[in-house]
Amino acid sequence: MEVGLVGKPNVGKSTFFSAATMAEVDVASYPFTTIDANRGVGYVTHDCPHTSLGSECDPNNSPCKNGTRMVPVQLIDVAGLVKDAHSGRGLGNQFLDDLRQASSLIHIVDVSGSTDDEGNPCEPGEHDPREDVKFLEEEIDHWLKGIFKKNWEKVSRKIEVSGGKLDKILHDRLSGLGISETQIISALRDVDLPDEITKWEDKDLFELAQAVRKKSKPIIIAANKMDIATEEDLESLRELDQMVIPISAEYELALRKAAESNIVDYVPGDDDFKVLKEDIPQKQKDALQKIRRFMKDNDGLGVQDTLEKAVYDMLDMIVVYPVENENDYTDKEGRVLPDAYLLKRGSTAEDLAYTVHTDIGEGFIRAIDARTDRVIGRDHELDDGDIIKIVSE
Repeated sequence: MEVGLVGKPNVGKSTFFSAATMAEVDVASYPFTTIDANRGVGYVTHDCPHTSLGSECDPNNSPCKNGTRMVPVQLIDVAGLVKDAHSGRGLGNQFLDDLRQASSLIHIVDVSGSTDDEGNPCEPGEHDPREDVKFLEEEIDHWLKGIFKKNWEKVSRKIEVSGGKLDKILHDRLSGLGISETQIISALRDVDLPDEITKWEDKDLFELAQAVRKKSKPIIIAANKMDIATEEDLESLRELDQMVIPISAEYELALRKAAESNIVDYVPGDDDFKVLKEDIPQKQKDALQKIRRFMKDNDGLGVQDTLEKAVYDMLDMIVVYPVENENDYTDKEGRVLPDAYLLKRGSTAEDLAYTVHTDIGEGFIRAIDARTDRVIGRDHELDDGDIIKIVSE
């Protein structure tokens, strides 16, 4: 699963990416700092089962800190998007191509209004960030419409004559974008298009593209630069009736670096931190106090909250822990609760088996719920926090 970071140039995407992944990338106050997409691993948090099992965990793919499991998520920070990117303007074609496999999108918006349409610095409040939300969604919609429209006249006639299934044909066209047939069927239900497919016009294809985008690439808005914005700026953005999280990517990055240097004790997503070193320069002390005030006013710094909502709320994911020994909750090397996997809510025991490894999925015999010691079948729907042993050929 991949989460894409999107937005126009110079709004803090790379800072958000660095804060979420602690990866070193170029960060500067001018457009198109990012040209090639940055890829890295961020983490969403989950209550580690070891706290209720009485056994210390020994994580492999997902670190645990003070009972909080850090479950890995792939992040991609793409080049900044400008208007008419779908026509190839700016780095548009590259931007859109990089987003093909993203399951959800985090739109980084400069809520302070201190960057213009092109991503150039301007005075705070000079630009309306609501315009950024509108144009980005329209660019993705135009991109999808362009894929639909290619040879559409020929395709639509073929459907009319041969009676081919529209959802199957659309899925074949969009399969490289990580869009499922179920999402396409759902989108078709949400739009009122002419019964005769050959009569569809540009506006009909655009309406369908909008519906497909909403189903397949849900967007959450990260209202960045709240450290220099006003509450009025934030409320204006919230008028769009979309999920908006106030954040300061710059503060988050600074605090995570301080934690990495053992200056503070901070778990990403917490609404406070503990200072471990008092013998630091006064300038750094003042900066930490400024960050703490922001955290108090905004219930945290927002970066971790945004990522978790993009995964848990927008994509409706759960966390499941596969083990090989259901009695000790260990793998074959004796590690307790070694791995944590994100699965779509409604996933089955067989889905988990395939997620762990294709061979395990193909050889699936049965599974065991380690908490209850109950044998479960391939169609058993998993719950958040389940500990599961897969029995395979």
